[in-house]
Amino acid sequence: QVQLVESGGGLVQAGGSLRLSCAASGGTVSSYAMGWFRQAPAKEREFVAGISRFGGFRYSADSVKGRFTAASDNAKNTMYLQMINLKPEDTAVYYCAAANRNTVPFNAYDYRGPGTQVTVSS
Repeated sequence: QVQLVESGGGLVQAGGSLRLSCAASGGTVSSYAMGWFRQAPAKEREFVAGISRFGGFRYSADSVKGRFTAASDNAKNTMYLQMINLKPEDTAVYYCAAANRNTVPFNAYDYRGPGTQVTVSS
């Protein structure tokens, strides 16, 4: 059973940066396709960035391309989401997820963390 715990969320001004972390236990991040989702009130869940199994491919959604990048540190068994040039529309709860598959992006996942709130003020 893989457990995922996010950290690093908070309140930031528009144009600022944040780095979210997703610490894994009970399994290794490199053994799964890993991804970051976000969900804002009254909006659908969105897959924003992720890394394929074994780390060969990184994906960013068009809505965040050039601003959000997923990365992983196998030694720390942690995945990160580096976010720059944040916008108010990036405000959401951000979740990390692990899927027993090779590719990203994905909709269905096997494990998910509790989430961390990111709020971007204008």
